[in-house]
Amino acid sequence: MKLPKTVNRYCPYCKRHTPHKVVIVKKKQPRSLSYGSKVRARDRGKARGHGSLGRYSKPAVGKWKMAGKKQTKKTDIRYECTVCHKQHTQREGIRAKKVELV
Repeated sequence: MKLPKTVNRYCPYCKRHTPHKVVIVKKKQPRSLSYGSKVRARDRGKARGHGSLGRYSKPAVGKWKMAGKKQTKKTDIRYECTVCHKQHTQREGIRAKKVELV
């Protein structure tokens, strides 16, 4: 997928339409101390503490599990305003095998 290097977009900081520089950012790994990672670690028996925290009263449904890896990652595209030099992100990522700026 090819994207232009500059796009005319609305800047929420300048409160007007300005040219924006398109930047593709590499996705970061999940944080090891986030709440979700602690829950996953607890399920594997690696974290401290026991109990269901009042939520996990039924076992997980095994046949509905999402198995396998996705072929593509969602892109993290950010737009940098050329006037105030502040960045803001796109609302939703686009799945594409290859994204390049033209």
